[in-house]
Amino acid sequence: MALSNPRHPRSALGKTTSAEPLTGVTLGEHLRGQLRRMCGAAGFAVSCGGPGRPLFDLLGLLGPAARRPLGAGPPSPSFVCDDHSPVEFSLAFAAGSPVALRLLVEPGCTATTLEENGRLGRQALETLAARRGFSTEPVRRVEDLFFPPVMHGSFALWCAMDLRRDLSTGIKVYVNPQAHGRERSAQVTQEALDRFGFGRAWPALRERALRRGPDKDEILFFALDLGEWHTPRVKVYVAHHGITAAEVRTVSRLLPGEPAEHVGAFCRAVGGDDGHFTHRPLVSCLSYTGRNSTHPSGYTVHVPVRDYAPDDEIARDRATAVLRRHGMDPGAIASAWAAMTSRHPRDGVGMIAYVSLVQSTWQPPRVNVYFSPEAYAVHPPRAADPVPDGWVR
Repeated sequence: MALSNPRHPRSALGKTTSAEPLTGVTLGEHLRGQLRRMCGAAGFAVSCGGPGRPLFDLLGLLGPAARRPLGAGPPSPSFVCDDHSPVEFSLAFAAGSPVALRLLVEPGCTATTLEENGRLGRQALETLAARRGFSTEPVRRVEDLFFPPVMHGSFALWCAMDLRRDLSTGIKVYVNPQAHGRERSAQVTQEALDRFGFGRAWPALRERALRRGPDKDEILFFALDLGEWHTPRVKVYVAHHGITAAEVRTVSRLLPGEPAEHVGAFCRAVGGDDGHFTHRPLVSCLSYTGRNSTHPSGYTVHVPVRDYAPDDEIARDRATAVLRRHGMDPGAIASAWAAMTSRHPRDGVGMIAYVSLVQSTWQPPRVNVYFSPEAYAVHPPRAADPVPDGWVR
């Protein structure tokens, strides 16, 4: 998951450094090549194409945006990636387990309004659900909360696919708690948690994750697992503006047990030794399951490495180091880089956007590494492209 700057209106594209798109190449063709190569990086032994396969699902979610030439620019100021690419890739690592590949897509990226974005996104989701055979009832249960007649915020609906070697697909849907206005995001989130049976979790979440107030602890996303999941989750994402590694460890202690002790060290290893995050904020994800209706069963911290490393070579080295530190094989990082781009890591920053630590009460820890397609732009190394305070992914 990524977000460039949800405080900017959809009508204004942010500053980017132009990439050199191949003449006539479409967004779908660009992503098709990256997806097939990323399948190889993740060790997939199957083709990505054909009905029921990842490429078919990706192009279906993108709809007409897939046929748009790269030279025409982004279909909209999507905030999935910094260059407004409406798709993001990620690899999930766990010790002793195969690497998993994930995709995040904004299905309504061709829309000119948030209301249309939400409508197109839900239509694409329903089509995918019919083809894959899963229910969208959880989304309909909170439709009034996240899709009002007049919408606010920076996005309406994103869809993520957890790709698996057996061709089953776990689907995640992200909706916007700020759809009624940022000032009502806490009320919307509390009501949504209550509708899924987690109303008792709100007091602890508010006290720990939102304790510094809405200007510093900003509710970004509400997410739902759909389709084939062993333990479906409801998730709340909070951006922590100007936080320190020590302070975010306090948030992580919402998760019962010892995992919180690893969070501070992870943040410093990925984001820099000083442990202060004064540019793009850290993002917490609190996951709730039927295992506990009061406290989260999982906690993830997302570190925006692209804002705290001078270039992608440093970002890649930091990701590799934390994987080794957690007993995970980092070999897929090099393969993924080659799958995504031919440029040298030192020549830009932002291809590796985030590195996250995922911990839960019932699974071993994971480390996720997020990659931008760089379909429209490559950001120059950090010294040439300072990041304004207040930017959020």
